Amino acid sequence: MTVSGSSTIGSSTASVTSSTPGSTTSSATSSGPYTGPLHLKYTATDVAAVKQAQATALSSSPTSDVEGAAFDRFVVIWLENTDFSAAAGDPNLKNLAAQGISLNSLFGVTHPSEPNYMASHGGDYFGLDGDGLCYVDGSVSSIYDLLDTKGISYGEYQEDMPYAGFEGFGYTSVIKNKTANDYVRKHNPAVLYNSIADDAQRLSTIKNFTSFYQDLDANTLPQWMFITPNMTNDGHDTSVTTAGQWSANFLQPLLSNPNFNGPKTLILLTFDENHTYTIANNIFGMLLGNAVPKSLVGTTDSQFYNHYSQISTVSANWGLPTLGRWDVGANVYDFVGQQTGDAIRPWTTVNGTFPAYTSIAFNQSYPGVFNSKINQTFYPTPNTAAVVNGRAVLPAIQQQFAGKASSYYPGNVGPEIYDGRFPPPTWY
Repeated sequence: MTVSGSSTIGSSTASVTSSTPGSTTSSATSSGPYTGPLHLKYTATDVAAVKQAQATALSSSPTSDVEGAAFDRFVVIWLENTDFSAAAGDPNLKNLAAQGISLNSLFGVTHPSEPNYMASHGGDYFGLDGDGLCYVDGSVSSIYDLLDTKGISYGEYQEDMPYAGFEGFGYTSVIKNKTANDYVRKHNPAVLYNSIADDAQRLSTIKNFTSFYQDLDANTLPQWMFITPNMTNDGHDTSVTTAGQWSANFLQPLLSNPNFNGPKTLILLTFDENHTYTIANNIFGMLLGNAVPKSLVGTTDSQFYNHYSQISTVSANWGLPTLGRWDVGANVYDFVGQQTGDAIRPWTTVNGTFPAYTSIAFNQSYPGVFNSKINQTFYPTPNTAAVVNGRAVLPAIQQQFAGKASSYYPGNVGPEIYDGRFPPPTWY
């Protein structure tokens, strides 16, 4: 992996907010040279500090060229809080979907937004049932650890984030003179994980859209990337019409740009969750890009997927280990699985534990470290013995949890997961 475009980290004054699992209220302010943990350092939002950080914050553009079975680049773009029917009916999204594969049985894993983002990177949301300030312990591995095993470059691009590596709760541009948030931490999955935020090099790959277009022009985009529009463009504070228009304006030019959409680029455009919490958390999604076989353009894939499929598909494509969590059993996108040997696995009842997925709404969180109702002080043990299509759990995770039984990740390799109405058997 090649790293380019780095500079030194600048700001020496930071306002920091600290939190224990499940807590979002305690805070402390420090001035002068900062000596605390890196994941609390870059939170300043006042005009002078932001200006300084924009000029000096560590920013890097790692590149790599690791061939995958079905794709050589994976781009994830998330929009916000829209019911399946509304998204599928939006003319701009409908037009984009016609250029790829529509996913009509794709599900969020709970409500509200933040736990879905957390799940997309770590294979679990660890009980989170809110959008508060939280930090996933540095001992918890993420998709970054999997990508690192083969030197696959990664990066995240967050619209209106004030500077690279920003760790604050939110940011509103003074220039835009807005009262609503432009950027929010809860939509930035990488920064939630201290194993990423406490690593200066990893943190330097979390950048804003200015950096995205710089990397695009320089042909230094990574092989794996996660892209989040601001709170207006993602539809959170507006509507699906706005989100659809932004998606068309953003993606259509990129689909014809070889620096973005290379010969084997796969793009997932989807939503974090649906809008109506009283119905099943079915979200609209689509697979785009030159990696989609011509014969499948304009088709629909009706297999069951959820956010954990993002991790499982990446692992399958590049032959990476797993995290031993819900990523192990998550279905690999069908056209990718046909090239990696990962067959679609049907949702089955396991010893009476899991009902049919049509009976599970995936709209409540089960207990865990970040749960506001049943809060635990330790993280669940992964299933270190799990093997899927020859892919074992990351060796570092196996070593970390050697001799410990899985807390609730089942021994079978299937797509079944729990939710708040059908929680894991008591494990704490």
